[in-house]
Amino acid sequence: MRRTRGAAAVLAGLLLALLPAAGPAWGHTGKLKLEVAGDGATGITVQARHGDGHRLDTLVRLVLTATAAGGRTVGPVQLEPAGEGQGFYSSGPILTPGKWQVTVTAPKPHAGKATVEVRARAAQTAPAQVAPVAAAKPGGPVDNASSWRWWPVLLGVLAALAIAATVVLTVRRRRART
Repeated sequence: MRRTRGAAAVLAGLLLALLPAAGPAWGHTGKLKLEVAGDGATGITVQARHGDGHRLDTLVRLVLTATAAGGRTVGPVQLEPAGEGQGFYSSGPILTPGKWQVTVTAPKPHAGKATVEVRARAAQTAPAQVAPVAAAKPGGPVDNASSWRWWPVLLGVLAALAIAATVVLTVRRRRART
């Protein structure tokens, strides 16, 4: 009887420990919340979360379509997960500069849809190369850091000499007294 109660208590404890971990996953059957934005150049980024705000713990298939003025279109393009974190997706450079109406959709069981206006811009170029400035030679007049590196060693040597001189003088005085 006592073993049965102990086993039942251990089993109940394990169930109670596992329920909170599994609990939030049961509530993730609704729509996804998709936050769509431009990446600052000609790409799109998407942060996908469950409708209740929890992080996305599984991969989902997100599809992007975009329309610009003049009838230009892009897509449908399947977005790939990005390395920035769970639920983060990125298109890479797919748009041309200008205003775009971007729609991202996710299929069931975690359906979701978001449409935003994005302004794509040409990617910035790297700054022009500047001629390197010649560095001062170590130990030269500009190199103050290396001259300060030796002062602890110099102080140590001076302290050792002072101690040695004190010892020599003390020994001579004791010999002179005897």
